[in-house]
Amino acid sequence: MEYRPLPAGSPDARRLFSYAAAWAPPPGPRELAWGAWVKEEPERMVGALLVEPSSPAGMIYGPVVVESEDPLEVAAQLVASALPDATAAGLETLFVRPQGLDRVWVRFGFIPVPEADLPLPLRGRPGSGLFAWRGGSALWSSRRTDTFESDRLR
Repeated sequence: MEYRPLPAGSPDARRLFSYAAAWAPPPGPRELAWGAWVKEEPERMVGALLVEPSSPAGMIYGPVVVESEDPLEVAAQLVASALPDATAAGLETLFVRPQGLDRVWVRFGFIPVPEADLPLPLRGRPGSGLFAWRGGSALWSSRRTDTFESDRLR
């Protein structure tokens, strides 16, 4: 298996999302994407992950894995490939809908957070539940700093 970045708006990733009946955001010029390929002839993409940026945050879609002996490991490797590139692109916090992949998200330091933590530009996306990642550590608070002034417990 080989994991590599895809160009923004990748039609290959979108075909895979469509095949799996998974929602994908509209293509954008700053979109980040990764794919997983089986290296046998003919080479074929069997997994994909998309990130919709909205600086300083982003929303992960997928990973979608359509063919593999170990789909959870392919999904985990796509996430492992995405995190350093997303950080290098200036994204400090990444959000994701769990989609039954809780083991993958927890493995990389994502924690459950309330919907209210989702930035306005990323709201209204399909799915329920929300996990977030900030720098690879679950040792952070999702609590908004702009509410500290009115916090009576300080």
